[in-house]
Amino acid sequence: MNKELSVISDIILSIENVNHTYYDDTDNHVEALQDINLEVRRGEFLSIIGSSGCGKTTLLRLIAGLEKPETGKLILNGEQIFGPDPQRGYVFQQGGLFQWLTVEKNIAVGLKARHVYKENKERIAHYIDLIGLKGFEKSYPHQISGGMAQRVAIARALINNPRVLLLDEPMGALDSFTRADIQDKLLEMRKENDTTMILVTHDVDEAIYLSDRIVIMTPRPGRISEIMEVKLPHPRSRGGSEFLAIRKDILEKLHLASALPQPEYTI
Repeated sequence: MNKELSVISDIILSIENVNHTYYDDTDNHVEALQDINLEVRRGEFLSIIGSSGCGKTTLLRLIAGLEKPETGKLILNGEQIFGPDPQRGYVFQQGGLFQWLTVEKNIAVGLKARHVYKENKERIAHYIDLIGLKGFEKSYPHQISGGMAQRVAIARALINNPRVLLLDEPMGALDSFTRADIQDKLLEMRKENDTTMILVTHDVDEAIYLSDRIVIMTPRPGRISEIMEVKLPHPRSRGGSEFLAIRKDILEKLHLASALPQPEYTI
């Protein structure tokens, strides 16, 4: 296979000329996304960063099929996206667990909905162990911490073997220690399943720590300003000189290089 064909076959998701508008609560017309063109490589970890309201979550919801673009199209594995599908797992900011189900039953929800529970139920214990929740199988969401709940949400999405895992700031409300642990778990699960992961985050350090590439978006209407390659080998040191140089470069591109450091390096 020649190099050009190899590159084409390596693309799992194509976003072509996507524009999206909506009406807010006061019936004002809001242009959320403008001329979005992006190709996502199979098995990569891609992060999307930008100021609040720039359309990051809107873009993720379009990929998930939870919303439809005004113009343009999104193509996954050669098929246009028209609605939700188990091929695209979605982890929300607050996890979205079913409060009346235990940890193991929350993880099993997708399997049961797809009528493949019996042949896959043994995998539930594997994912519980992988996310570090062994011993909490019978616990309910109100009996575990926020960090544990987010781990359950991630396992619930991954157990369906999605081609793409979409992460909408799932670690944004967690303490720094829990966040770092879940970041490492994500990298472990990505390696095990070769899952393509797309993360929306406000945390520049998080994006650098996890990503192969980082998409920087402009303020509304959201456009792709730049796509940066992160060529640091894993595991990555957050205090290393190369890591800090990339961080400085991104902050400059986000016009925040002169701002005082904030907790968690959020923007």
